[in-house]
Amino acid sequence: MSHTKAGGSTRNGRDSSGRRLGVKLFGGQTAQTGDILIRQRGSKFEAGPLTFMGKDYTIHAAEAGTVSFREVRKTGFAGTKARKTVVYIEPFAA
Repeated sequence: MSHTKAGGSTRNGRDSSGRRLGVKLFGGQTAQTGDILIRQRGSKFEAGPLTFMGKDYTIHAAEAGTVSFREVRKTGFAGTKARKTVVYIEPFAA
């Protein structure tokens, strides 16, 4: 009988944690000023009215209101057309 453990186990066991990306507040939910709406890598979603995008592409609410999403057709530099989802805030009625 063998007196050593099975080989290869020292190369296993490494995996990074999830980055918790995605939509944090969905359409119809209320957002306060500065709330994170979407965490993303790259600009999959674009920042619309009353929102702003941070340097890591995180979209925040610039004012309090209701979150909404809209699909728009964008024309690229080379004339290619693509659909983009824009997130925006509808302010509360004053």
